[in-house]
Amino acid sequence: MTKIRTRTALATGFVTVVLALSAVPVSAQDKVIVGLITKTNTNPFFVKMREGAEAKAKEMGVELRSFAGKVDGDNQTQVEAVESLIAAGAKGILITPSDSRAIVPTIEKARKAGLLVIALDTPLEPATAADATFATDNFKAGELIGQWAKATLGDKAAGAKIALLDLNKNQISVDVARDQGFLKGFGIDLADPKKTGDEKDARIVGNDVTQGAEEGGRKAMETLLQKDPGVNVVYTINEPAAAGAYQALKAVGKEKGVLIVSVDGGCPGVKNVKSGVIGATSMQFPLLMASKGVEAITEYAKSGKKPAATPGLDFFNTGVELITDKPAGGLPSTSSDEGLKKCWG
Repeated sequence: MTKIRTRTALATGFVTVVLALSAVPVSAQDKVIVGLITKTNTNPFFVKMREGAEAKAKEMGVELRSFAGKVDGDNQTQVEAVESLIAAGAKGILITPSDSRAIVPTIEKARKAGLLVIALDTPLEPATAADATFATDNFKAGELIGQWAKATLGDKAAGAKIALLDLNKNQISVDVARDQGFLKGFGIDLADPKKTGDEKDARIVGNDVTQGAEEGGRKAMETLLQKDPGVNVVYTINEPAAAGAYQALKAVGKEKGVLIVSVDGGCPGVKNVKSGVIGATSMQFPLLMASKGVEAITEYAKSGKKPAATPGLDFFNTGVELITDKPAGGLPSTSSDEGLKKCWG
């Protein structure tokens, strides 16, 4: 009898423990983890992206875990971040890939583990390696500044000397799209639209890489000026590179009469439009990309529903807007004063 009572007490105690555990709120047991992996944590674009993700995660009651590469192009750190999120049981990952091809095998592992993967700003290659892409239409962003530069030059566009300041040698999708969009907008025939630097138009002085940084822009501009001091149009992958290009031009007294165009829409870049350093830039909206991404992963965790692309596109378009104080060619544009009200960084 004593043994029977002892077993009964143990069983009752076990049931009590189970009931106590089951009484813990589901939200506390299964809080949704969302990962954000950016190229770096210093570029204002990615800083604003993180801010947008943090605010939306707090609003929706999910946990955000943020990671970033040490420098632009740092694929290995991003690989390690994805693996960490898989191990943590994250429901999804938002990523701006540093190398849109090299990261794909690791992304495949995440998706096989049941995570929703959304590329932000920079599509994977192939784009279908992610469940969705939330981005600026980067080709359109480049095309707008190309059209603006051509319209601004008018008849002089036929004799332009163009310097192209790209991102890096990896030719990642966002870099190629902006470069090729610019050239198309300027009226230059593209050889392979998925590749930079293979065009035969005599107006192109050359391409160089900047790593998306001011110092890189300065060095690239110096190199291309040595190749042809008559450069009068400068395309840049982003606004920090544009600021560096301007410094190189100013150092040799060539800043006047040279059109510099760019893409980003950061507050420093829009201020450079206002001051005349940059003629025109295409503004994108990183905060919206990130906040919409957090919403999508949260919805996926609840219902299993995946986000849809914008009709007619293979990605979710977060918009682009031409910012300039010198409207040209009937192109819809926004002034720098208005741009400063919605810029980031």
